[in-house]
Amino acid sequence: MRVRALTFRILNQLRHDKRTLALMFFAPMMVLTLLYFILGSSTYTPTVAVINAPLNYVNNLEDNNIMVVRYNPSDAAAALEQGKVIATLDMVNGKSYIELDASNPGKAKAVLAALDMAKMKAANARPDLMSEVKYVYGYEDITMFDNFGSVLIGFMIFFFVFLIAGISFLQERTTGTLEKLLSTPIQRWEIVAGYVFGFGIITILQSIFISGYCIYVLKVMMIGSFGWVLTITTLAAMTALTLGCLVSTAANNEFQMIQFIPVIIIPQIFFSGLFDLTPWLNYLGYVMPLHYIANALTQVMIKGHGFSYISGDIAVLLGYSAVFMIINTRLLRKYRRI
Repeated sequence: MRVRALTFRILNQLRHDKRTLALMFFAPMMVLTLLYFILGSSTYTPTVAVINAPLNYVNNLEDNNIMVVRYNPSDAAAALEQGKVIATLDMVNGKSYIELDASNPGKAKAVLAALDMAKMKAANARPDLMSEVKYVYGYEDITMFDNFGSVLIGFMIFFFVFLIAGISFLQERTTGTLEKLLSTPIQRWEIVAGYVFGFGIITILQSIFISGYCIYVLKVMMIGSFGWVLTITTLAAMTALTLGCLVSTAANNEFQMIQFIPVIIIPQIFFSGLFDLTPWLNYLGYVMPLHYIANALTQVMIKGHGFSYISGDIAVLLGYSAVFMIINTRLLRKYRRI
């Protein structure tokens, strides 16, 4: 009888906890649906800029699932720099000169294999016509960790700051500290700014520690400026901080705060550059902060670019932080009792 009574009590409690029920039934469905579209449609067709090559060579490339685009030398170099193509090909007197973006080692090796296979058929595998490969980004033996290290740095910082900041801000509310603060003449925006700057100091130290550990201890690939890496990771932490504080207003305890992870954090991983997405799925990534964090870190760490290439990502992250702070300030109004 006591077991049955306890069972009915738990079921009744869950029946009134709509958030937990939604997490148990609808959050897995959402994640699985995303995986269905991402993994089911992630067919990668590399694009190669051909400056000069015989027609039969080009036909062989297309037979090997390579999309060929004709470019002049300057436009080909620009397309490679902008990420529109993964390689450029210029064949002179039967010899292939290849410039390659090897920032993704799996894709780079597949393209090189396809280029060599097409050349073997077109040139009858003459040993004196070995291809000359120049690695514009990355290098020949780049590892998968070098490729994904920049994305993982951004994700780790974003995830842990979101979680810790959200729970900390929630505790301020559940313990009554926030209500006591709001009963004083302090302005709501001052509370939000105080939390952001207070946690911001810790997040700067966190960014230095995590980035430095990955780059100098784990030896993840680093071409660009370490200063820009710190700038991006600090902005990532600030975005996660303001988002965590915002989300915490919808939670009543720490467990409910954790429940938001499958809904808010996990979907962003799919749009961080770890997967090849179809164009319509790529558009979803433009509303997710982690997309801009990962892109900016990749531009700096893997491709060695500077401010001109990451300015848009920085602007978006600053915009997200500002919007989240404004919404936080407005939501604090409901906790002011006097």
